[in-house]
Amino acid sequence: MTSTLVRNDTGAAQGGGLRRTLTTPRIVFLVVAAAAPMSGVVGSVPLAYAIGNGAGVPATFALAGLILLCFSVGYAAMSRHVVGAGGFYTYIGQGLGRPLAVAGGLTAVVAYTAAVAGVAGAFGYFAELVSTAHGLPVPWTVWTGGALALTAVMGYRRIDLSARLLAVLMVAEVAVLGLLALAIGVRHGADTLPAAAFRPETVLTPGLGVALMFALISYVGFEAAALYGEESRDPRRSVPVATYTSVVLITVFFAVISWAAVGAIGPDRVADTAGEELGDLFFHLSDSYLGGFATSVMQVLLCTSLFGALLGLHTAADRYLFVLGRERVLPGSLARVHPRHASPHRASVVLSVATAAVCALFALAGAHPYTNLATTMLALGTVGIVALQAAVAVAVLVFFRRHPEAHWWRTRLAPVLALAGLVGALWLLLDNFALVTGTTSAWVNRIPWLMVGAALGGLGYAWWLRSRSPGRYRAIATAHVTDED
Repeated sequence: MTSTLVRNDTGAAQGGGLRRTLTTPRIVFLVVAAAAPMSGVVGSVPLAYAIGNGAGVPATFALAGLILLCFSVGYAAMSRHVVGAGGFYTYIGQGLGRPLAVAGGLTAVVAYTAAVAGVAGAFGYFAELVSTAHGLPVPWTVWTGGALALTAVMGYRRIDLSARLLAVLMVAEVAVLGLLALAIGVRHGADTLPAAAFRPETVLTPGLGVALMFALISYVGFEAAALYGEESRDPRRSVPVATYTSVVLITVFFAVISWAAVGAIGPDRVADTAGEELGDLFFHLSDSYLGGFATSVMQVLLCTSLFGALLGLHTAADRYLFVLGRERVLPGSLARVHPRHASPHRASVVLSVATAAVCALFALAGAHPYTNLATTMLALGTVGIVALQAAVAVAVLVFFRRHPEAHWWRTRLAPVLALAGLVGALWLLLDNFALVTGTTSAWVNRIPWLMVGAALGGLGYAWWLRSRSPGRYRAIATAHVTDED
């Protein structure tokens, strides 16, 4: 195996001083924590029951997992040849060229920043609810500000510290929800996982598209494994293994927990019950099957789950800023690496300030932290990320078109199936955007045009660089490209 380290026109090594401290399990914890298992179950699953396909939600998670597994096949195949901290930006550049890479990179920055701001708003909202319920009424703005401050500190320091914290939080979330599923199983036996949940007449209803949309939102950030390639001890192995592992874990977790809840409530009643209880659905199940103390623990873990998602998405987003700075698409100061922590600290600080500014704007406007800030920003981020996933599926097809390791399944059929599923999901997201944001405001529901603006701005900027600064243009979307001897 040989490795070519591409350098930019300043002569600086692309590695940029990032240390190889991440093992495969640590990457998995970073990625799965960004999916926020507890908050996904409490927040998204009841909505999927209520306005989606009801008892067919577990099968819908399985379908979403299959789409993203097909995506992961091509993504992992490409990750064995392209190693960098640029994620979608680098992959699109290697497959589709530099102009589209810049378009993708700027789109990724907007999408991930929006997602971080959305999670910050959700954290503040639920932290205020939980603290008030326990006699400590603290406004959501204080909780959100504190979470952003702690995220800024963690992002400034070594990434393996963040991975360790996220590991603890994620294990606690999964353990409590696993206990709930086990308690349901003890009481209901074989009826815990009703076969009706996977019958075609249950799954293939008019609400399938909406349920699939909520399911895919639960996977946001799973593709971030490739962003940590330069910080992995064995990127050629760690990135594909972490990607596959993350998709499988998220799919199994959400499918099993949502299936057990269908068994506890009943396939015929789950949609109506979820519509009445929404965010309280799983707390009521916990009261019934585990008791009040476990429910209190779940409420606290809901907040830590959202903090885990905030930290996981933050570390992914600042990698995009770091790489775009290193290749001078954005200001080069973003590529500074901390001399002691070996972290992209400048990029992390800029992201923290930008996220705080977005949250402050919503707060000053008197917007609701959940129904306005969280839903709008998370929906915007999901639209951008799904669009980028579709672009990467095309990039995989082009990259392996004449490659000696082209394979009928890994680099051809699987990416085509993923592309079809992702384009369909993107259409569903845009068609139901008002449903996700919960508002009829034309201004809010036109916000996905920000992604179009970012992409078009990136194309124009790349063409300008090609004519005015050829050296900077040639450095765009470079990577450690590995080839067999």
